[in-house]
Amino acid sequence: MNDPKHGFVTYEKVDSEYFTKRGLKRYAGVWSLWALGVGAVISGDFSGWNLGIQYSGFGGYLVAMFIVTLMYLGLCYSIAEMSPALPHTGGAYSFGRTAMGVWGGFLTGLAENMEYVVTTAVVVYFMGAFLTDIFETPDSFRPVWWAAMYVVFIGINIWGVEATFRFTIVITLLALAILIIFYAGVIFTGKFDFDLALNIAPENPENSRWFPFGFKGVALALPYAIWLYLAIEQLPLAAEEAIDVKKDMPKGIILGLLTLIITGLGVVFLNVGIGDVEIGEGADFFGKSEAPLLKGYEVVFGTGTATKFLGLLAVAGLIASFHTIIFAYGRNIYSLSRAGYFPKWLSVTGEKRKTPHVALISGGVVGFLILLTMFFTGGADAAFGKTILSMAVFGAVIAYAMQCLAFIILRVKFPNMERPYRSPLGIPGAAIALIISLATLYFLFLIEENLYGVVGMAIWFLVGVVYFAAYGRHRLVFSPEEQFALNQITESPSELRAEEPK
Repeated sequence: MNDPKHGFVTYEKVDSEYFTKRGLKRYAGVWSLWALGVGAVISGDFSGWNLGIQYSGFGGYLVAMFIVTLMYLGLCYSIAEMSPALPHTGGAYSFGRTAMGVWGGFLTGLAENMEYVVTTAVVVYFMGAFLTDIFETPDSFRPVWWAAMYVVFIGINIWGVEATFRFTIVITLLALAILIIFYAGVIFTGKFDFDLALNIAPENPENSRWFPFGFKGVALALPYAIWLYLAIEQLPLAAEEAIDVKKDMPKGIILGLLTLIITGLGVVFLNVGIGDVEIGEGADFFGKSEAPLLKGYEVVFGTGTATKFLGLLAVAGLIASFHTIIFAYGRNIYSLSRAGYFPKWLSVTGEKRKTPHVALISGGVVGFLILLTMFFTGGADAAFGKTILSMAVFGAVIAYAMQCLAFIILRVKFPNMERPYRSPLGIPGAAIALIISLATLYFLFLIEENLYGVVGMAIWFLVGVVYFAAYGRHRLVFSPEEQFALNQITESPSELRAEEPK
């Protein structure tokens, strides 16, 4: 039997067993959350970020990175405020649902779902590139690397939340250590040469070595600069697994972002300012490499066995992101399906381990199938990496825009809502982030070689909208996110308070 309709949606009645089969376990403290955020992003320092340099040059990329950093400051301070005020696993979907209603919640959640499912595919693609270089396997073997990585790290996530967070802390610290070794190697061996960072020839006489492609190059580099931060915003998805979400979540988000700003600046400066005649030199070479950090190790330390070992350790950075983003898409699918936006069977958790195994497996299957489809239709090359990265950014910037809009609406509609943490950047910070995210979405469509992937993502998004309009909206459930949002019907804005999920 259905509950009465709420507007144009219908809620189904479920018994207590429904939520018993969909329980999570609290475990994460502030450093677990910090590691989850940093770990999710750290692969961006190892590969992917550099592909924008071929469009912008070194100076243009620095400007793009500055713009993107402003966007993430506005975004992260906004979600640091919203997450402890709306402490639900839904994260971005929960923010959108409370601020903008059912459609706002669904569109935000769908965009974030697309972002994380595709991001795992991007990271495992670059893992395959690293492993192919290290073990000198043929390109045709890459799908085997991808499949093995998916099986191992989905398995760890299914094993239990304790195993997930413990592994996340260890692998994140190892990834940071690998970066520090690289930074020290560049600095203390004297390999850095600033001229190499500026070795991309200007497109025309009016442009400089700093900006060889002018402002257009800055615009086209924005999606790749985002890769230095993409997925830090996943932390609210761990809200129902955090021990003290109101205290620890803001700290974890802000500390994580500050860590990534430092590591990003280090790798952008030091990775492109080195070179070797036999391996490749400067921005012109590293702006096109699938494995810039690995090639950087070879420039600094040579091409011997020790460097191969360091390169193998460098895969830890990619593993950290792969592992933690699997966590993210698992919680995103879990929360949306628990509320009925996605098919409900996707949200079932293990009886003993309390992890959303169905969501974790299903998201991995979709990501792997995307990789296989692109691989067998286009092969593995630098264009493959650029295209699939742009696909992940497409979902990300839509989700960012929706979350910033939700923050602004919540501040205006519910000024007295309990906020354990308040963003010091307020509405202006969220507005700046909103504008930059929408501008980046537009610029994605200007990179012709990536266009088929971006258009494919747009079609995916539209299919999701049709599914929800025709089917999903009639099968919603009173999940914690929905219960909180529906309080608006019975309570005045001044009385609205965050509740712990039941």
